[in-house]
Amino acid sequence: MLEGLWLPVVEWAGSFGGTSGEIKQSLLSLGVLIIAAKLAEGLFRRLRLNAIIAYAAVGILLGPVLESAGLWSVQVTGHIELLLTLGVFIFFFLIGLDEIDISSFVQSLRGHYFLAAMLSVVLSLGISMVVTTGAIYDFGIDLELTEALALAGILSMTSLGIVAKVLADDGRLRDPIGLQIFTVVVISELITLLLIGFSIGDHVHEVSATGILILVGKVVGFAAASWLLSSRVLPPMVALLQRLIQVPQLSLGLLLGVLFLVVDAAEVFGLHGTLGALLFGASLAGLPYQVRREIMPGLRSTAEGLFVPLFFASAGLHFTFSFVDLPVWTMLALALIPLFGNFVGAFIAAYVSRLTVPYAVASGLMGKGVAEIALLLVLRESGTISEAIFSFLVLVMFCYILLMPPVISYAVGRGSRRTGPSTVPRNIPSGAVLFALDDVVVDDILDRSRRLPGVSVSVREFTERWATPMQYDYVVVDGDELAGIASMGSFRYLPKSEWAHATLSDVVRMETPVAYPDEPVEDVLQRMMEAGLSVIPVMDQDTGAVLGSVRVGDVVELMMNEGRG
Repeated sequence: MLEGLWLPVVEWAGSFGGTSGEIKQSLLSLGVLIIAAKLAEGLFRRLRLNAIIAYAAVGILLGPVLESAGLWSVQVTGHIELLLTLGVFIFFFLIGLDEIDISSFVQSLRGHYFLAAMLSVVLSLGISMVVTTGAIYDFGIDLELTEALALAGILSMTSLGIVAKVLADDGRLRDPIGLQIFTVVVISELITLLLIGFSIGDHVHEVSATGILILVGKVVGFAAASWLLSSRVLPPMVALLQRLIQVPQLSLGLLLGVLFLVVDAAEVFGLHGTLGALLFGASLAGLPYQVRREIMPGLRSTAEGLFVPLFFASAGLHFTFSFVDLPVWTMLALALIPLFGNFVGAFIAAYVSRLTVPYAVASGLMGKGVAEIALLLVLRESGTISEAIFSFLVLVMFCYILLMPPVISYAVGRGSRRTGPSTVPRNIPSGAVLFALDDVVVDDILDRSRRLPGVSVSVREFTERWATPMQYDYVVVDGDELAGIASMGSFRYLPKSEWAHATLSDVVRMETPVAYPDEPVEDVLQRMMEAGLSVIPVMDQDTGAVLGSVRVGDVVELMMNEGRG
């Protein structure tokens, strides 16, 4: 797969030996494509349509439509192929960063949520395999087993990004049903992506118990190495280099360089390059707050302004109308059988797992279209599927992107009205919290009337009057100023015979992160997790006075109250 993916790079390098006219043609095509894609995005957003459809529609218009009319059209040259190749990896890196929350996955590996996700994946995948393998009826797909598994995985997967956005936009991510759907999708998406990574490209693995165990071992080992690199190696290396050479955007440059090295290492390791980018993105949840704050704005600007529009516009450039020559039964099978499998598989899984309102959960697991188009592009480039099947499935994914959000909204809304507030799931995954906190700032949950203990309070008095169950950390003040944070664990180093005389000033932790009222709650939560705290002091940015504190429990309470409202 590495040779196939990096072939455009070789062609691009060789193209510099060609005529200047070829270079000018590439620059003209790139300029027109990027400008048209971003303008179309603005138009489509006004119509409440997904930006991915805008990019692909521009590609179709500037590519096959203009070409069929005999007019000038955008041609995919070696220069453009290079950017599209890079865009593949950056896109899957962002999916890992935004959608694959490893901590949520681990939290979700319990009880009926894990059972529901596993059953949903197995049943949906099995029904889609009926089409891609021709096991019961030959639909003319003609794929090998591993290739059929890859295509079936794409047709049966659920996109957490789309589902979470629909739930968050409707305020349903805080509902019991919304949280159930989110938790199941966290598990099912990662499992399906790993299955697709198992079967896609040149590095296919033996379909056997041994082959699967080897793949799982490689994935776990690679994920662990990625996490170690992103959380233990990159931060100190960036900090050291920044002190030594003080280069602007050094963190961003290093991250992009390491990303492409990780992709190459994944290929050498026997994994698909996109799977390496995905796991590397997921591992960056461990990056310190300050490093992420420096890196992410530049990375997202580069991705959303250049690579992602070009990448999805290429789906339109590669689109052809040859799919009209496909047999009718093939088109119907590709469009309807996986759709049926998705709903029935998820419904049965939710029912067997005793989740509330199975039809709402099943509908919620049918959000898809974005990552699927990206994976279809990979299958097309590798020659796994024909241009006709690729083009038809791109249209099918457009329909998913357009039609499924209102269906999910209706089903989840109706299901939420039936369940009521008593069925709020326990063990809410942290990823659900982060998705639910868009546009929420610290001031929205700050209780300014909450009293805070002073440094002169004795340890005994504190344990008797201030300490409450399920709270480990407490903000301590000295008048209006911050003294620090007292943690219950620090008391064990103080003999109980001294509790009546010792004060909080003797056990307070003075160096602590702080928050400000206008900061996003998501950023503050990240800071708290990095410091290992369950509470953070909120300060007035001008005067430095302590305004109050925010606890992790306040965030969960906000989610639950708004979900019931």
